[in-house]
Amino acid sequence: MSRRRIGFWYRLAAVICKPPLLVLFKRDWQGMEHIPADGGFITAVNHNSYLDPLSYAHYQYNTGRVPRFLAKAGLFKSGFVGVMMRGTGQIPVYRETTDAATAFRAAVTAIDRGECVAFYPEGTLTRDPEMWPMQGKTGAARVALLTKAPVIPVAQWGANEAMPPYAKEDKLRLLPRKTLRVKAGPPVDLSEFYGQEPTAEVLRAVTETIMAAVTQQLAEIRGEPVPAEVYDYRKAIARERRAARAAAKAATAAEAGAAEAGGERAATPASAAEPSAGSQTRSTQQAQEDEGK
Repeated sequence: MSRRRIGFWYRLAAVICKPPLLVLFKRDWQGMEHIPADGGFITAVNHNSYLDPLSYAHYQYNTGRVPRFLAKAGLFKSGFVGVMMRGTGQIPVYRETTDAATAFRAAVTAIDRGECVAFYPEGTLTRDPEMWPMQGKTGAARVALLTKAPVIPVAQWGANEAMPPYAKEDKLRLLPRKTLRVKAGPPVDLSEFYGQEPTAEVLRAVTETIMAAVTQQLAEIRGEPVPAEVYDYRKAIARERRAARAAAKAATAAEAGAAEAGGERAATPASAAEPSAGSQTRSTQQAQEDEGK
């Protein structure tokens, strides 16, 4: 199926967003030849800054194949943002549904229409301390198996330097002028999974294959080796909670020990202040002897 025209609303968004991006940032774009010229496909993109959707959208807009992002359904309901989301053909995700296939039915329909659907498989900004992609969620894998559409891994770097994720201070760092680096790789080979029952194990294997391809593109951008382990946010949170419980338990034990030691110290002066019976007898005898003198 031929590519869909970009349309008025996407062009309007480009008119609004491109000029400041061109002025404020330099660009290093690679791998545009891997973006399919026609037909539906999926892009899997890493996420390390609130700014990087603009960076990636700018990159892909210039290929002539605009991305349709999956976004919270609430963003589509009202206001200028809602108008732009609907007009540019973004895809609402109804998080309240429990059926994953139903939740992504709009994405499947868009791909069948010849659209590009962009996934952030991590589901949120990376929590990896070194800013590598985390373990991904299985949404992109589900849609990939349903449609058998090409999955293009896309990595980006640089937006996180201008707007670091989770920064408490100095959230926007425009100077010196940053370079937005975006690199697309060849389609991920998922043919070994086609025809298999989409069990949790299969979906996890597909997701890991996709994320490995994204991480490889990022390693090439950064000029660094791929990390030995993928950061698992859920496991990290579980470790932090265990450590917090252990610290709280240790603090409680220390407080109890301090209280017990304090009670013992308080008892010692009290007993010392009260003379023993023997000492009282000796004091009485001494007083009688003094009176007799």
